[in-house]
Amino acid sequence: MPPISHSLPSSPGWPGRAVSAADAVAHLKSGMRVFVHGACATPTPLLDAMVRRTDLEGVRLYHLHLAGPVPFAEPEHSGRFRSISFFTGAALRKPIEEERADFIPIFLSDIPGLFHSGQVPLDAALLQLSPPDAHGWCSLGTSVDAARAAADTAKIIIAEINEQMPRTHGAAHVRFERVAAFVHTDRALVEHAPETVTETHARIGQLIADLVEDGSVLQLGIGAIPDAVLARLGGKRDLGVHTEMFSDGLVDLHATGAITNRLKAIHPNRIVTSFVNGTRRVFDFVRDNPEVEFHPCDRTNDTQLLRRLDRLVAINSAIEIDLTGQVCADSIGHRIFSGIGGQMDFIRGAALSRGGRQIIALPSTAAHGTVSRIVPKLKPGAGVVTTRGHVHWIVTEFGAVNLHGMTLRERRDALTSIAHPDFRAELA
Repeated sequence: MPPISHSLPSSPGWPGRAVSAADAVAHLKSGMRVFVHGACATPTPLLDAMVRRTDLEGVRLYHLHLAGPVPFAEPEHSGRFRSISFFTGAALRKPIEEERADFIPIFLSDIPGLFHSGQVPLDAALLQLSPPDAHGWCSLGTSVDAARAAADTAKIIIAEINEQMPRTHGAAHVRFERVAAFVHTDRALVEHAPETVTETHARIGQLIADLVEDGSVLQLGIGAIPDAVLARLGGKRDLGVHTEMFSDGLVDLHATGAITNRLKAIHPNRIVTSFVNGTRRVFDFVRDNPEVEFHPCDRTNDTQLLRRLDRLVAINSAIEIDLTGQVCADSIGHRIFSGIGGQMDFIRGAALSRGGRQIIALPSTAAHGTVSRIVPKLKPGAGVVTTRGHVHWIVTEFGAVNLHGMTLRERRDALTSIAHPDFRAELA
């Protein structure tokens, strides 16, 4: 008897309904508000075809971080397309600085509400989906985040249906019949290679790992510090994961058996995330994996839900921190670097969690050791993502301090103690 297959065959005949990218984006009209799927799910063929339409004017594109080229943000398209980032990346920092693109400072958990409430009414959503299954359902794949609300509220969906987009579980499904037009592709997703973990990152990772107890629930993102932490948790037991995103490092930790999720009060026995970013290794890990559930970011980042997760450990990063504990994580002075994202959602959620720990981790210096990231005062225009009233643990390669309940003078001394020695006299 042949083995039972647990994967569903695709809906028959659907590829024959595919159209060219030009025909798909013909549904767009001037003046529309359009959501663009982000991260590894960026629908590049649709964006390229959209930019080739010379008749479009005043199209507003709402999105989080986009992977790959963003041709609509080139100077020659100003007035035709207006990028509006909720969280931005390298390709759009200069257009935002030059006021050819816009940025909305907002908690990640609040973005879906903009669409559901109609405050940002979406005329269309450009999505990258997995092929439909036998029941007529596609998947949002690697990025559910705000795309769930966009798929539910946009008047029309224009899709790239990619054979290589993994089908994911949770609140990730989109009815195929909701798609007004689609292109059919078979291309690799854009990958994000792991960063090099330096000795500095390794020391920070160990200090944070020492703060993680058995049975903790982890929230952490992408980058060298999260990877360094994950690499040092293999000896822990019964860890859980409830995070807005994860990357390859979590796959490595999962392979050690340290992650069981069995003690979680919410979504037990499941890794919960909103999106993933990384290499094909993480794409293969989430592909048709019922242990991993994708949910919209107003659920993954809901503080009312997070507070019910005992021992929630939230690990986030910063660009600079002043001596009172104010954390800048979204800008370098007036220049927008990324966004508020989910930092405050999880910082507050972990603080409310029984036995929880919220951690801001950063190397003590930048610019090859010439600039301290612990500073007397933030740069003019710098955004305070985490306030000094919310901040608890701060970790650099020189130590870990808990600012909660400290006076301003005590904070100055504590933060100076974990600054780079070259800058301690100046800070004191």
